[in-house]
Amino acid sequence: MGAHDPNRPRKLLLNRSEIARLSARVGQERLALIPLSLYFKDGRAKVELALAQGRTKGDKRQALAKKDAQRDIDREMGRQRKGNV
Repeated sequence: MGAHDPNRPRKLLLNRSEIARLSARVGQERLALIPLSLYFKDGRAKVELALAQGRTKGDKRQALAKKDAQRDIDREMGRQRKGNV
């Protein structure tokens, strides 16, 4: 026997209609198929999937600004805890 390829494509265990429905929504509505969780059960890897819509440009900018502000707050809080004001 040869060594198995750990990166080989795996079968998606869904009904043909479920795969077609997901594929159609991803293609037509420009949604993304997102893995929510991965766990192992009875020797099989199981993945919970979700359909999600990407952020718009405005949403991305807003999220980045929020993340930057939170980073600044955390940095200042760290300095205050250390006594380096």
